[in-house]
Amino acid sequence: MTYEVQTLTYPDIWENTWTDSLDDTPVTFATYEAAEAELADHLRAMAYAVKQGHLEDYNAADYRIKKV
Repeated sequence: MTYEVQTLTYPDIWENTWTDSLDDTPVTFATYEAAEAELADHLRAMAYAVKQGHLEDYNAADYRIKKV
C-alpha cells in the first residue's frame, strides 16, 4: 500500500502538497508508519518555528495521512 500526507487547502480540499525537493514530484510513503514519522517531524518543526517567532500559528488538524 502507498500513503501520502495530505494538507487541507482552500476551499476545504485535501491535497498531497508534499513534493520531492529535487524534482517536485509528489511524495508518497510505502508504509503508514513512514508517513506518520514524516508528519510528526514536520509538526515538530512547525511548533519550533512558532516558538522562535518565525511562524504565527499552525493547525495540526490541517494534515492527515491517507492511503492511496
